[in-house]
Amino acid sequence: MIDRAAISAARQRLASQPHFLRSTPLLRLPGAALGVDCAEVWLKLEHLQVGGSFKARGMLYRLLANPVPDSGVIIASGGNAGIAVAAAAQALGVRCEVFVPEVSPEAKRARLRALGAGVVVTGAAYAQAYEACVARQQATGALQAHAYDQPEVLAGAGTLALELEEQAGRLPDTLLVSVGGGGLIGGVAAWVESRAHVVSLEPERAPTLHAARAAGQPVDVAVSGIAADSLGAKRIGAIAWQVSQRHVHDALLLPDDAIRAAQLWLWRELKLAVEPAAALGLAALQTGVYRPQPQETVGLVLCGANFDPASLA
Repeated sequence: MIDRAAISAARQRLASQPHFLRSTPLLRLPGAALGVDCAEVWLKLEHLQVGGSFKARGMLYRLLANPVPDSGVIIASGGNAGIAVAAAAQALGVRCEVFVPEVSPEAKRARLRALGAGVVVTGAAYAQAYEACVARQQATGALQAHAYDQPEVLAGAGTLALELEEQAGRLPDTLLVSVGGGGLIGGVAAWVESRAHVVSLEPERAPTLHAARAAGQPVDVAVSGIAADSLGAKRIGAIAWQVSQRHVHDALLLPDDAIRAAQLWLWRELKLAVEPAAALGLAALQTGVYRPQPQETVGLVLCGANFDPASLA
C-alpha cells in the first residue's frame, strides 16, 4: 500500500538526481478567469515535466529503487510512461525498450526513438502491447516498469501532490485528477488522504475506475476515444483501486467533445498546449459535470503534453 511515508521516501530518493526532475509551476487563477463560479482554480503544470508528463517522477524512482540488469529496462506504454522511462534510462545510462499500442501517436513514438529507446509497435490497445512486453521481459530478464501499477510508480506520482502543497502552503479543497490505469490518482490520493476531496475524471469511452466502482471490483472495459493513447488502460490498477476505495471522493465521466473543447480552450485562452488527458479537469468545470461551491478552491493537474501540437490549429 502507498501512503504519505512512502511518498516522502520517494521524494528523498529522487533528490539524488537533482538535474533530472523539475519542480513544475503552479498557476493560481480566480475561477472567473476560466468561466467557473468558484474562488480559485489551481493548475499544476506537470506537462512541463521532463519527458512531457508527470510519469517522469515514478519512472525515475522505479529505476533508482531497483537493480537494473545489462538488458536494461522494459515497459509497455501508450506513450507517456515509455517516454518517461526512456528519459530516465538515458539519464542513468541504461538500455530501454518500449512496447506501444497501434493507437499511440507518431509524435510519441518519434520522441521515444530520439531518447534512444527501442520501440515495438504492437496490438490495438495497451493490453495487447503489455502482453507482448511481458513475453519479451521473460526472455531478456530486463527490469519491468509498469505504466501505472507498481509501488514506486505511484509513490513517485504522489510527489507531485507533495510539491503542490509545498508551493501553495496548503492543499486545494478539491483535486480533479484524470484517470487511465490510476497511477496518478493513486499517488495523489495517497498523499492527500482525507485532507481534501479527490475526484476521478475519465472519458466516457475509457471508464476504468468508474466501472470498477459500479462493479465493486476492478473489471475490464472497452477503450476508445480521444484520450485512448494516454488514458487507455482496460482495467484500473490494483494499487490505485485500493487507494481509491479510501481516498477518492467520486468518479465522473466526460464526453470526448467536452474534453476536446477544453483542450482547445487551454491553448486559445492560456496558451497551454496539452494533450487531451490533461484537459479533463477543465472540461469537468466548464460543463458542470463537477460543480464547485462559490468559495471552493479547485486543483487541476495538467498531466501531459505528448501530442501533435498541429492538432490545436
